[in-house]
Amino acid sequence: MTVTTDLPTDLLRRQDPQMADVLAGERQRQATTLQLIAAENFTSPAVLAALGSPLANKYAEGYPGARHHGGCEYADLAERVAVERAKALFGAEHANVQAHSGSSAVLAAYAALLRPGDTVLAMGLPYGGHLTHGSPANFSGRWFDFVGYGVDAESGLIDYEQVQQLAHAHRPKAIVCGSISYSRHPEYSAFREIADEVGAYLIADAAHPIGLVAGAAAPSPVPYADLVCATTHKVLRGPRGGMILCGREFAERVDRAVFPFTQGGAQMHTIAAKAVAFGEAAAPAFTTYAHRVVSNARELAGALEDLGFAVTTGGTDTHLITADPAPLGLDGPAARGLLAAAGIVLDTCALPYGDQRGIRLGTAAVTTQGMGEGEMLRIAALFASALRGEAAKTRAEVGELTFEFPPYSA
Repeated sequence: MTVTTDLPTDLLRRQDPQMADVLAGERQRQATTLQLIAAENFTSPAVLAALGSPLANKYAEGYPGARHHGGCEYADLAERVAVERAKALFGAEHANVQAHSGSSAVLAAYAALLRPGDTVLAMGLPYGGHLTHGSPANFSGRWFDFVGYGVDAESGLIDYEQVQQLAHAHRPKAIVCGSISYSRHPEYSAFREIADEVGAYLIADAAHPIGLVAGAAAPSPVPYADLVCATTHKVLRGPRGGMILCGREFAERVDRAVFPFTQGGAQMHTIAAKAVAFGEAAAPAFTTYAHRVVSNARELAGALEDLGFAVTTGGTDTHLITADPAPLGLDGPAARGLLAAAGIVLDTCALPYGDQRGIRLGTAAVTTQGMGEGEMLRIAALFASALRGEAAKTRAEVGELTFEFPPYSA
């Protein structure tokens, strides 16, 4: 799907030409380079319109019907629509859509269920855990006692026997399932069983796969987890922000943890944009899109493996691919630099059982642009030429590909 919009830059150029140049430059960058960062996507024009709406002016601390400010009748309506659409889309009994980000959602989830000093079992950072899963530089690592589980050294898959053993040994108050670089579907039922064995809460950090869940291209954590934290960008194609899904028994605790405990006023323009994205994700076309994201990722992962990359877990079930370029004589940062010079934008990531960093990429954005499996083979060929140091030649070919599949048509 190629999205089209006429971005309203004329007024900004008259008012603030310096910032208009910045935004024009960013639009040009997105339109002429390949966006393969797994956490990014292109929103629809309708989402962009909501983000730039008059709701950006509204202060709305609190919740619909119980705000700390007057004049919230339309803010209340926007949030109620967003909540109802999220509940329907994911089959959840309750949804909080006020979280400013995925990290904010995780912070609120911990605040709802835990107290400082509680033990939490989560994927270790070297294996793909997020900063909010116990990094010492993050609130999570400072306030809670995190124990990290890993993956099998050969397969790269989550070692559920290890998860079970660690849970029984440490008796955590909560178990977190979720990762920023795990390309397979977690077995939510296995995590639920382990959590029940030790009397722990189960928190699913579904920031990456939630868009695939919306499009029926990934299993849902909602029936298994006590709380599901997620972002509304990435595959879901909404605005940058977070949300929490849960059952009725946790609704009040979650809402109080978001406001007033961890956040102030809701960003009502973003909540309106979330509502738009939820509505778009409920359409049949989004299901087609989500499955195409996965098929594209599988095609690209196979092509990268053919080039000599060591693809983690041997492939992917999601939008996300992690790979080690060591067989090509490169580490992740070196590969990223060569690819960036050729107009191919992606990230590095930790690799399990080793100090070397690999690369992490995803197919959500290029799929939004309308690319299919044939284009994934073209992208793999561009990787090959970029890593040979043919930056100018590759960048020209990247420009040809993105010209065929623009993210936004003027």
